[in-house]
Order: sequence, then C-alpha cells, then structure tokens
Amino acid sequence: MSPSESTPSPNRRLDTWKEIGAFFGRDERTVKRWELTRGLPVHRVPGAGRANVYANTDELAEWLKGKNYTVETESDANPSDSPVEGTELDAEVFPEPISPDSLSSDPLSSDRRVGERRSGESGRRPPSFFERLREFRYFAFALVILAGLAAVAITHRGWSARAARREAAVSRPHPIDPEAEQLYLKGIFYFNKRTPESLNQAVDYFTQAVVRDPQYAEPYVGMADSYNLLREYSVMPPSEAYPRATAAAKRAIALDDSLSGAHSSLAFVDFYWSWDAAAAQSEFKRALELDPNSVRAHHWYATFLLHLGRFRESLEEIEKAQKLDPGSKSILADKGLILFYGGDTGQAVALLKQLEASEPDFLSPHNYLALIYLSQGNWQQYLAESRKSAMLLQDDHRLSIVNAGEKGFAGGGSRGMLLAILKEQQGQYAEGQERAYDLAQTSALLGNKKQALDDLQNAYLKRDTVLTQLRIDPSLSTLHDEPRFREILAQLGLPPLP
Repeated sequence: MSPSESTPSPNRRLDTWKEIGAFFGRDERTVKRWELTRGLPVHRVPGAGRANVYANTDELAEWLKGKNYTVETESDANPSDSPVEGTELDAEVFPEPISPDSLSSDPLSSDRRVGERRSGESGRRPPSFFERLREFRYFAFALVILAGLAAVAITHRGWSARAARREAAVSRPHPIDPEAEQLYLKGIFYFNKRTPESLNQAVDYFTQAVVRDPQYAEPYVGMADSYNLLREYSVMPPSEAYPRATAAAKRAIALDDSLSGAHSSLAFVDFYWSWDAAAAQSEFKRALELDPNSVRAHHWYATFLLHLGRFRESLEEIEKAQKLDPGSKSILADKGLILFYGGDTGQAVALLKQLEASEPDFLSPHNYLALIYLSQGNWQQYLAESRKSAMLLQDDHRLSIVNAGEKGFAGGGSRGMLLAILKEQQGQYAEGQERAYDLAQTSALLGNKKQALDDLQNAYLKRDTVLTQLRIDPSLSTLHDEPRFREILAQLGLPPLP
C-alpha cells in the first residue's frame, strides 16, 4: 500500500532499502540519500551492519507530513545532474510542499502538478525537464566555486575539521527523543551497579536507546563503557568485549566529538586492547580538556597511570575522582589497589576490607585482596578471596583452579598449592580455557623463570590483554632483571623499569 492511498493502513515494518524505496515509489539510492540529508527515519540495530535497516510505515508517513519539502522528481535518478541538496534550489523547483495525500502511484505526478500550477499562475509554458537541468547545472557549478572559496578561507584561518564539527554540533544540537533519554538513564543506573547481570542490563537499555534514536551519542558511550567492564566483571572474553567497545566509542565520537566520556572510553580500549599507551594518553588528555570534572576520565586515567608505574600521579587522579563522586564503590576499590602499589599496604587492606563488608557482592575488593594476600604469602586468605571471586563470576573454570589449590595446600603447603594450581591451569590451557599469562604467574612464583618467560612470550603472541599489568605485577617481580622480560615490556610500549 502506498502512502497516497486514502484508506488508513496498519503500521507495518519494512525490512530492506528496496521495500522502503517502494513505499515512496523511488529507488534505493534516493531513499538512502534522504536518510543522510533529510532525516528519513530509518533504524539500525547496533553491530548488525549498515545495510541491515528497517523502517515503520507510520513514521515514514509522519516524516512526509512534517518536513516541508516534497518527494524528489526523476531528476534525482542521476545525482550528478541534480541540484545540491539542502540549497534554495529545492524551493525553486518545488515552491509549495506536497502532502502525502496528494501523492499518487505515478512517479511523475508531483512534477506535473507543479508544472500545472506554474502554467496557470503565470500564463507561460512550464520549463521543460532539460531547461531545469541546465539551470541546475549552472547553480551547482556556482555552488562548487563558492564552496571551494569557503574551504580556502577556512584553511587560511587555521580551523581544523574537528573544530568545525564541534562548532556545528553546538549550533545545531540534536534534539533528544524523550523515550530514548529515559532508556539511557536506566542504562546508567544499571551500569553503576557493576555486576555481571547489571552490566548486561545496561547494554540492553543503551541498545534500546540508540534503536529509538540512532543519532543520540550518549548511549553509545554507555555501551562502550559497559563492554570495557564486561570482560572484567563477567566471563565475556576480551576478544568479544573490546571490539564492541571500540565500535561504540568511535560511533559516539562521530556523532559528537565534544563528549568527554567517548574519549575516555576510546582511551581505555587504546591501552588495554590495542596496547597503545601514547594514543590512550592523548585521548585521556582530550577527555579532561573537554570536561575537567569528568569522574570517569579521572578514574580511568588513574588506573592507566598505575599500569605505567606512575603511582603518585595515579593517586592524585583517583583522589580527584573520589572528590567528584565520594559514593562510588569502584573508585574506592581502585584507590585501595593504587595505595597497595604505592607502598601503603595497611591502608589499602583496611579500605578494601571495609568496602568488602559493606558490598559483599562487589567483585573488585575480592580480586584486589586476593592479589595482596598472594604477594604477602597469606595463602589461606588468598584462596578464600579467590573462591569468592570465582563464585561471584559464576566461573566454573576459575572455581576448579581454586579447588585444586585448596587440596594442594592441605597436602603440601604453599608449594603443594602452587603445583596443584599449575597442573589445573595447564589442563585448562590445553583446552583453551586458561591464559598463558596466568601460567607465567604461577611458574614465576614456583621459581621456574625460564618457563615463566616462555609463557609470557606465548601470552604476547596470543595478545593476552592482561599483559598491560606486566610492569607492576608482584607475582613477576623475580623476572625484572631478565632481558627477555624487558624486551616484552618494550614491545608492549610500557615504560622501562629502573
């Protein structure tokens, strides 16, 4: 059914560009151009690819009623011969908007009506198609010259493309769909809970928000942040989480380059996934320039500096984040970790235990305490915290390693524990369930430096994302003087050890 028919039709979904074009009696190229230049309401599901689109017939009909310009004539079939869209030429050819009710199935009918109106009003013959085309070409040529002169002027003034986009975004802000905004706010609520279930719920709400309003940039930031954390708070593999975070962050920046959060998200991926510390530093600086009071920018910049071994600066940044958001449990947990690496173990343990008591289902304190207890040789507490982490993650593979460690400790003390853990890790590694980096940690603790270095080399070849902690990992401190260790450190782009 075409939008011109008088009998109301129920709303239905059109699932391809071809169906959307047929609704208007136009080809695919024309409706694709309308989406880009005239806001045709076409939807996409994030991650499904640009070609996977759908539209609702009710929304298309409303679009026709509210845009105050007509469906184009057949001159649009050849873009090189058509006027530049968005200029006065549209008004010249179509001086009055044509309502959806006036459209017919004849693709030339609107053109004929315009000609009839002009003929009746002026008493002159309406211009032919070729006469119009010739006028269009003259106008288009003039517009090209003017655009070139404008580009030279802009270049002369030293404006960057990025600055121009930011200026345009300020002058023409995107009106946010109220329902999309509510979905986004629900996503933020669940994101802040920091549990596997809540992060997945957050992704669902952010996705619904961008389906509702594809030009709304903030939900893409939320998606990027959620995926950045899902590989830590759930069993989602980094190879799945980080590329999704990258795509969402870049989409947010494309929509609105002035969003501080989008640059923080991209910085996170640049460092932990791409191992590009320089790019991450640049993006974090950009995020803080855009919003000096961004909690997430200060927070994630602090953990970035921690991995570079810049402990004093890291503590300064995390304390800025804490002042901006005193109630954030994730900031408090990371502050405890930074205090430990900075040498204040007592204060770190006290803070993490306090947080663990108030938030027993929060993963980070258990992980960080397990790390601290392992470095101290407090084996029983290390196993206890590791068990809590595995249970919160619902990770059967990690739980099997803890079970093996507990049995080994009962029968052979600390060395028996490490040997049992290593055996279980090796079995899981053979099945693709364990990281080479984890084997390196255990081998180093057992004093087998060569095997630990071999495992680290395998971790590098397999792009284990946890290698970003190589410089500060206490389990690997006995390897610091080894040339192979320092070589891997340099390959990761991390600062050299003193």
